Amino acid sequence: MRFRRNLSLAASAALTVTAALTVTAAPAFARPEPPARVAPLGPDFLWGVAASGFQSEGHAPDSNWSRYAASGKTEDPYRDSIDFYDRYLSDIQLAKGLGVKVYRIGIEWARVQPQPGVWDEDGLRFYDKVIGAIEAAGMRPMLTLDHWVFPGWEVDRGGWNRAGMVDDWLANARTIVDRYAAGNPLWVTFNEPTMYMINEVRLGDLPATAVPAMQDRIAQAHNTIYDYIHRVQPGALVTSNVAYIPTAEDAVNGPLIDKIAAKLDYVGIDYYYGLSPDALRSPISNELWNNPLQPDGIYYALEHYSRAFPGKPLYIVENGMPTENGGPRADGYTRADDLRDTVYWVQRAKADGMNVIGYNYWSLTDNYEWGSYTPRFGLYTVDVLTDPTLTRRPTDAVPAYTEITRAGGVPADYRPTRDPKACSLVDPLTSCTDPVTVPR
Repeated sequence: MRFRRNLSLAASAALTVTAALTVTAAPAFARPEPPARVAPLGPDFLWGVAASGFQSEGHAPDSNWSRYAASGKTEDPYRDSIDFYDRYLSDIQLAKGLGVKVYRIGIEWARVQPQPGVWDEDGLRFYDKVIGAIEAAGMRPMLTLDHWVFPGWEVDRGGWNRAGMVDDWLANARTIVDRYAAGNPLWVTFNEPTMYMINEVRLGDLPATAVPAMQDRIAQAHNTIYDYIHRVQPGALVTSNVAYIPTAEDAVNGPLIDKIAAKLDYVGIDYYYGLSPDALRSPISNELWNNPLQPDGIYYALEHYSRAFPGKPLYIVENGMPTENGGPRADGYTRADDLRDTVYWVQRAKADGMNVIGYNYWSLTDNYEWGSYTPRFGLYTVDVLTDPTLTRRPTDAVPAYTEITRAGGVPADYRPTRDPKACSLVDPLTSCTDPVTVPR
């Protein structure tokens, strides 16, 4: 996953947006009445789970993020995270038990290329085994080439500050594509590239003035490896997922999306938090478990990209709920209810003609949330700091998700436990002038 974005940018823009909406005319064509029953998403829909390499593997090689943790820039030490490196077989079986079809992992550049021009066969064989186990369990791998982590020797060379980073990045990416394309995985080139750039300014040595250059380099790398993947794997599905930002999606993610729009086979969307005018009465929190959840916002996020890319497949690459150390949320929302409510709105989006092809829950297990073990997103919770056995303990969302994958969604007569927000700022204009509703 990612460093969960601070919503202060969205909050600061929201008041202006809200004021503007008070004089906005209603659209010419209103939404149809909400259906009394929702249809299942069908046998071809891709239910999945997601994880990243550094956040879950442990036994971390030298990288930008291992250095950030070692230098005290993070809240918690890294340790060995949840030790997916040694426990991948049992974790993959947990995913199989959920009935999902897709298992997203990251291929860590730092693990497979510990020195310039030197490939570590042990590192590559580790991913051979992981991908083989995913396939043997009947799931399709979704492989992320860059989930914010690069080798320590690239840090020493200047990282994304240096134009030559693109050539180095592509050499690694081509090696990974050549090795795994035959299995027909789904591909994610860069995880949340805008958040990647923010983190490199926040924790790394990237000056803020170098962000446009990093953006150009990421776009160049994405577009180049996209073409390469399609030469090696005809019919491949390739994306770079965006972290959806309420009120400011086009301003924050639009510049990068514009540079790679022609080379996206599907639009990967990470949706976590909503925002609405009532939420602005309280400060937006840096504590992720206190940020506002808005399941109906996922409908607006899908609608936003359905308008931007008519007919293009849309995939929720990440979605989930944070809790504090696995405890109950202050708002009383359970992980299972949030999941079911969210899936209801995905079904509504599909019924309204949006080409939604998949949904990944973030994440299968708790992990190292980019510097801290306090935010917990896992279907299975893991107490890294207090439990030396790293036991995976199921949350209430495990049976909920298992029922969802078996049925293709929530029951036809399901009603969300929470009403849709009035004037959701996930997509301010549409949600204020033509909001979604739930039948009564």
